[in-house]
Amino acid sequence: MIRILIADDHAIVRSGLKQLLSEPVDFNVAGEAANGLEALAQIREQPFDVLLMDMSMPGRSGIELIKMVKASMPKLAILVLSMHKEEQYAVRALKAGARGYLTKETATDQLVAAIRKVAGGGVFISSGVAERLALELGGNHEAAPHTLLSDREFQIFKMIVSGDPIGGIADELSLSIKTVSTHKTRILQKMKMTSSAELIHYAIRHQLVDSPDDL
Repeated sequence: MIRILIADDHAIVRSGLKQLLSEPVDFNVAGEAANGLEALAQIREQPFDVLLMDMSMPGRSGIELIKMVKASMPKLAILVLSMHKEEQYAVRALKAGARGYLTKETATDQLVAAIRKVAGGGVFISSGVAERLALELGGNHEAAPHTLLSDREFQIFKMIVSGDPIGGIADELSLSIKTVSTHKTRILQKMKMTSSAELIHYAIRHQLVDSPDDL
């Protein structure tokens, strides 16, 4: 029996996933969490085989949550189910310790197979993600500028190109405005750009920012 913990901040999404995962006789949705802290608390209280998690939840989430889960429970298989396109987070999620990445638009057809794959110790990703991961790990190519950012820098980059002000980013991440400004300066330096407008144009060009239809 594969014991699954679903972590998503939308109750209607958790309900739909539970219904979808109730059909396979070897699946048991043994827990639910509405945010990262709830997910961490549950995996410390009882055993799970797979954590099915959204990338964007209140509080601890995304790459940070993946790293925290792997530090606490290294053998727990993490499968990311996200509204974000693969180009935005898939490779970073895998590098952080996830075993698979699915977009919500493909979940209905692939979710059951993906859970079985990661629960059995395998990796479930698209061919496109596999190619990008191989290129990045191989190191024999000219890296896209955004791939040079640290996970924290990429998180702040995403918030900047989404239109969040420096003060709002500082509040959201519990950082000082000075720290966020320093990160922004490093981001611009690494990407060889001079303004937020350039970052936004780059993000749109590389599909690193969500359009209204994706939200």
